[in-house]
Amino acid sequence: MRVNKNWAALTMLFAWLMLSFSVQARSLPDFTELVADNGDAVVNIRTHNKTEETPTSMLPRGLDLPEGSGIDDFFKKFFEGQGGGAPIPRESESLGSGFVISSDGYILTNHHVIKDADEIIVRFSDRTELEAKVLGSDERSDVALLKVDAKNLKTVKLGDSDNLKVGEWVLAIGSPFGFDYSATAGIISALGRSLPSDSYVPFIQTDVAINPGNSGGPLFNLDGEVIGINSQIYSRTGGFMGVSFAIPIDTVMNVVEQIKSQGYVSRGWLGVVIQDVTRELAESFGLSKPSGALISRVVDDSPAARAGFKTGDVILKFDGKEVETSSDLPPIVGRTKVGKEVDVEVMRNNKH
Repeated sequence: MRVNKNWAALTMLFAWLMLSFSVQARSLPDFTELVADNGDAVVNIRTHNKTEETPTSMLPRGLDLPEGSGIDDFFKKFFEGQGGGAPIPRESESLGSGFVISSDGYILTNHHVIKDADEIIVRFSDRTELEAKVLGSDERSDVALLKVDAKNLKTVKLGDSDNLKVGEWVLAIGSPFGFDYSATAGIISALGRSLPSDSYVPFIQTDVAINPGNSGGPLFNLDGEVIGINSQIYSRTGGFMGVSFAIPIDTVMNVVEQIKSQGYVSRGWLGVVIQDVTRELAESFGLSKPSGALISRVVDDSPAARAGFKTGDVILKFDGKEVETSSDLPPIVGRTKVGKEVDVEVMRNNKH
């Protein structure tokens, strides 16, 4: 009788464990359909850059040829005998990713993927290769719009990056190290990240494995919508270390619309130097908590100067948008149309 009770208890425990594992498995996302639906709209981008090098520039870096030793004369005579030190043509190649946003051949990627390229080759999932031309490229946002001569291409669906939440599952498709159409998944780790070299982009931080070659590829949400372009990684080794950054698709499409409409990208400019508000400063300014962007300097003859901003003002809202930290302000100002008049809420002398 005791044996039967033990078996019954073990059976119930096993059933409970299997049910628990089943519930956990169902709670994890299945990306197979997402990859199948969107893989054909992701492309590999290969660029060629032709340069010329003089023979002496091809010597090992850091090699110092002491004058008067005779060694420098030897190399000069050697290269003269090889053609008088004439430039030698060299060709470099780089790889990246991109994705099709319209069936007639418009493709998005990163600016740094196609920068200084003499030739851009786009390869599709069926191994078709087409040469692309650059319609416009913006270094500040790291966005480039390409065009290939094609029709009826598979396209991605664009989403909304304004309503993202930390913890959401996301998926990247790209060509890390040249391995085409690789899919990697993770979650959104943070939103609105400001990097030292890109103050106008409120980056999406993820823990998705992004490596060289992924740049320019799409970042999808679980609905199969592109919510960003994978752009940068933070690494001490050059490889993935759990921190990667994507450009929000709303920022990207603002750049695209400007490129299509006027051929270049313009941004709003306020003309102030700002810093974060610390706890001590918040108390002295009469703020209930550290928030806003503290103006430490106003640039002469700038929009801020003409509007009457002063050093010591704390910007709390700009054009109706909350400014929680100083890093929030540049992207908001940058997206503001040049010439537009906006309302700004500031704290000055302990008064709004």
